[in-house]
Amino acid sequence: MSAPMPPTPPPSPGPKSTFTSYQVRLFVFLSVATLFEGYDFFALAQVLDAIQDEFSLSMFEVTALTAFINAGTILAYLLVRKADRWGRRRVLTVTILGYTLFTLFSGLSTTVWAFAISQFIARMFLIAEWATAMVYAAEEFPADRRGTVIGVLQAFSSLGAIACAGVVPILLGITFTWGGETITPGWRSVYFVGVVPLLILAFARRNLKETTRFIEAQESREPSAPKASFFAIWRGPYRRRVIELGAIWFVTYACTQNAVHFWKIFAKQDAGWDDVGVAKALTLAAIGSLPLIFLSGKMLDVIGRKWGAVVIYLSLIFSVVAAYTPGLPKVVLGIGLMFAVFGVTAVLSVLNAFTSELFPTELRGDAFAWTNNIIGRVGYVLSPLLIGVLAERLGSWGAAIRPTVVFPAIALVLIWWLLPETKGKELEETAGPPP
Repeated sequence: MSAPMPPTPPPSPGPKSTFTSYQVRLFVFLSVATLFEGYDFFALAQVLDAIQDEFSLSMFEVTALTAFINAGTILAYLLVRKADRWGRRRVLTVTILGYTLFTLFSGLSTTVWAFAISQFIARMFLIAEWATAMVYAAEEFPADRRGTVIGVLQAFSSLGAIACAGVVPILLGITFTWGGETITPGWRSVYFVGVVPLLILAFARRNLKETTRFIEAQESREPSAPKASFFAIWRGPYRRRVIELGAIWFVTYACTQNAVHFWKIFAKQDAGWDDVGVAKALTLAAIGSLPLIFLSGKMLDVIGRKWGAVVIYLSLIFSVVAAYTPGLPKVVLGIGLMFAVFGVTAVLSVLNAFTSELFPTELRGDAFAWTNNIIGRVGYVLSPLLIGVLAERLGSWGAAIRPTVVFPAIALVLIWWLLPETKGKELEETAGPPP
């Protein structure tokens, strides 16, 4: 009787892919572009109390202003879906220029309505820019490092938040003399400063190329093919996937939109902190969360999207409760805020990866627009209004925001129940219609 054959050893993993020189330049460009998503997100949160004081807004009016501005993210759909027709490069160019212009208008606003409308349109361009950057990342970088790239791009969003947290206290105290009068720009200076690097970015985008996958999709498209209708994706095999991811985006935003946005007001009005303490806590939270955010994308490539989601979503849930419980020691509130900043940013890496990987090239922009900008952003827009109503009735920001952690818990269940694992797979493997 012959001896049993020894087990076949598992294949050794292939070498890690490397970036081309263009991919390195593209990576730098997209990183800087997403930095402004974080700057803008933190900017409004940082100046909201100053705007409330200047325009004498009630608690509900503050949240209504936030909801109105956030509604611009839904209209970003109109630009994001054009990426499947105009191309990724053209849409990114339009959104950078548009965001620059309306950021300037935000700083020039002299009424709450002028500010609201300027920020509404600025958010439309900003979120379209961010979504298109994620499509670029998915289509132009290797499959084994896609999660890392998307995670690092989101980390640069957090870096933008750090920059904002660091400069806002300085900018709010600036005064200068003009024509014999002392002028204090106040919160407006936050938007004026943001315009300068945006102009540099608008110049740098000239060397950007169209994605290879988009060019190939266009070349295979019949010249006489009709223009895709508004609801085309709903009549095909990807309808179910749009509903699934749209629902996950919706319930995620219902918590994350408020988790950091109202913390400054909570800390001052519920927990009794002063401006110096709040500014220090926000800066330390942003800095402390940064290494975790940089590592979150790598984690998605190592342990997978679904297990990565478990780590990130559970961190978000526990941290929001800790950050918004006013009787806890200040150090606990600060640590809670740090992990809340991490969770709010890192969940986007998870959902950006899934959304960009589960649809084909010719539908990727439209799918991102429907799941994120149309369905998901409804939760982004409406949740501050709910928080405003609850905060006025309960007399506490913390009591209004803590219960929202039920939404990321629902999102985590949906991710495990509905979505396939996409770790390390090429887009052509992951983008098939759901079974």
